[in-house]
Amino acid sequence: MTTQSDTSHQGGASPSGAEPSWGPPSSTALQEPVAPPTAAPRSGEPKQPFFHRVWRGRPEDPRWVRPAFLALLVATGLLYLYNLSASGYANSFYSAAVQAGSQSWKALFFGSLDSANAITVDKPPASLWPMALSVRIFGLNSWAILVPEVLMGVATVGVLYGALRRRFSPAAGLIAGAVLALTPVAALMFRFNNPDAMLALLMTVTIYCVVRALEDGRTKWLVWAGVAVGFAFLAKTLQAFLILPPLAVVYAVCAPVPLRKRFAQLGLSAVAMVVAGGWWVAIVELWPASSRPYIGGSQNNSFLELTFGYNGLGRINGDETGSVGGGGGGGTGQWGETGWNRMFNSEIGSQIAWLLPAALILFVAGIVLTRKARRTDLTRSSFLAWGGALLMTAIIFSYMAGIFHQYYTVALAPYIAAVVGMGATVLWEERSKVWASLTLAGAVTATAAWGYVLLNRTPTYLPWLKWLVLIGGLVGALGLIFAARLGRQLALAAVGLSFVASVAGPTAYTLSTVNTGHTGSIVTAGPAGASMMGGRGGPGGGMRGGFPGGGNTRGQNQQGGNGTTQQGGGMGRPPTGGTGGFPGQNEQGNGNTQGQNQQGGMPGGGAMGEGGMGGGGVGGLLNGATVSSAAKKLLETNAGDYTWAAAAVGSQNSASYQLATGKPVMAIGGFNGTDPSPTLAQFKKYVTDGKIHYFISGGGMGGGMGGGNSSSTTSTSSQVSSWVTANFKKVTVGSATFYDLTQPTK
Repeated sequence: MTTQSDTSHQGGASPSGAEPSWGPPSSTALQEPVAPPTAAPRSGEPKQPFFHRVWRGRPEDPRWVRPAFLALLVATGLLYLYNLSASGYANSFYSAAVQAGSQSWKALFFGSLDSANAITVDKPPASLWPMALSVRIFGLNSWAILVPEVLMGVATVGVLYGALRRRFSPAAGLIAGAVLALTPVAALMFRFNNPDAMLALLMTVTIYCVVRALEDGRTKWLVWAGVAVGFAFLAKTLQAFLILPPLAVVYAVCAPVPLRKRFAQLGLSAVAMVVAGGWWVAIVELWPASSRPYIGGSQNNSFLELTFGYNGLGRINGDETGSVGGGGGGGTGQWGETGWNRMFNSEIGSQIAWLLPAALILFVAGIVLTRKARRTDLTRSSFLAWGGALLMTAIIFSYMAGIFHQYYTVALAPYIAAVVGMGATVLWEERSKVWASLTLAGAVTATAAWGYVLLNRTPTYLPWLKWLVLIGGLVGALGLIFAARLGRQLALAAVGLSFVASVAGPTAYTLSTVNTGHTGSIVTAGPAGASMMGGRGGPGGGMRGGFPGGGNTRGQNQQGGNGTTQQGGGMGRPPTGGTGGFPGQNEQGNGNTQGQNQQGGMPGGGAMGEGGMGGGGVGGLLNGATVSSAAKKLLETNAGDYTWAAAAVGSQNSASYQLATGKPVMAIGGFNGTDPSPTLAQFKKYVTDGKIHYFISGGGMGGGMGGGNSSSTTSTSSQVSSWVTANFKKVTVGSATFYDLTQPTK
């Protein structure tokens, strides 16, 4: 016997009456939110073995469903694990914090950059915890750091499948999971150690919980949604809150409980969110500043200041005190061109936008389809939840004037995938209606045409693929128009061709991404040239993972802009503009630089006060320097006698030496070298007390290039550098310069 609930869960009968249903019912069952049934063994039936239940799945499902889902998870895992170690320590900034957390529980709790707890990363530490625990178990290596990120990617695919499978169909979940897994920026960030992997997972969990709450109004699911957002805040602060307005509105309007209860439930969810994210904040703010590390990225040693300033409103209006370009960005778009088309431009498009036109079309179609449904209709609520999150995040990303990197767009990947999965299956169920088949064909046509445009931006990379995408998509779209009149075989062939044409482009860029190592602070997906940033407010100049108006920078043994073995974060010229690269070896007149024995940077040299900028990127700002064996041996000698084996300006520079030696290295000035920690007086006391052995020359923005803090024209790191170079013995090891802080020259 089949109940209405069963039918709603599995989908209604197809127009032809002979094909399997891929979506929700198209008639009255759409009017009511119905929770799917839970299958229970019949009385007297023996309980099936665990592995049989895992393989078979729900008894009411066709036999292919669970194997297909497991195959999707395995394929995603294998894809993301492929060539994983090519990225080495990936972003050494976070890897150093992971290494520190694996040695010190205090460093793990605070997210310190070194196990002696001098300063923290410029984010809360939740994303570091899984990696640090992995390193504690398996030792410090690339796989121990990055495999937890891969597992988060697989989990995100699984949660997304589960969310769509409940209300729509297994096909909707499989389509969404495949689209997510094959999105280039997702393949990048679920193999990288930035906080974005955990953020994407928790945002997906949040919407899953909200949709579960919308099924029958149960409070517990809304509370769990609040918990997920709270932990997402501990991964990447206020970015976790971007989707709250649309989700709150959707629940307040559409939940199947009285209005007063809806608002009470939202209040409880807010309390859960504050508790889940606020406990750590409260401990940090109440902990005596003298016995905890300095809060990196802040100017006043306050996590709340970091949250609402540099990592908060500053990202929106560009006024980011302590940023690499100094404070007062003022919405000038110095981190790329802003505007309604930002997600489609040459900087962002190839990372995330392959199916964005289709998602927008299908979102509108889903709302139109359910326009006459009751207030509590779960299909419409699902479209509003996922689509609202997509629109809100995309709009904020498009207009934010502060620091913005291409990889931030991984947050959009689950939302796009969900809307595509829902919309495609819903319109397929309605394909006997002309408007539905035309809309579905239009979405495929837009995807094929847009895929052609994106592929044409890298004309030397698989030049034949753009034509296959365009022609295949148009042929598939034509078949979809007449799908209701075609036989089963031809209809399914049209569906298959449309899907392949839609994902062929992002799949090619994803394969390029996993075949390439990525290191440094700013990384992009796809082949070389796939993501080029324009200058302030407009195209031109070009930049690949660097600063506004800069050129391409590749690491050791790579050609600027054409390397295929490893992608490094770097920069061709400073934020203030200019036409050439930084002074350095192998400088290219177009702004491209190649550092010798470094990962995309300028030659090592003296400290900022001497005019040198060692390390990778901008003095180690975007990527650390390569540490020679001689330099490693120097720092390891008698390192146990000191709290810090060395100190260096900028976190990336210090991270390189810390990862190479396994010894604590103090990061003066935090990530940019612009944090006022330690002060010159504090640093002098550390030296007097014999806590630091060496000072590593170069690194960071210091105060010499638009950095620094708002309270002084000369940054703390520049003051420290000048004092050290004037008072201590210089030690040169190969191309690197150190100062022995135990041997004063005066």
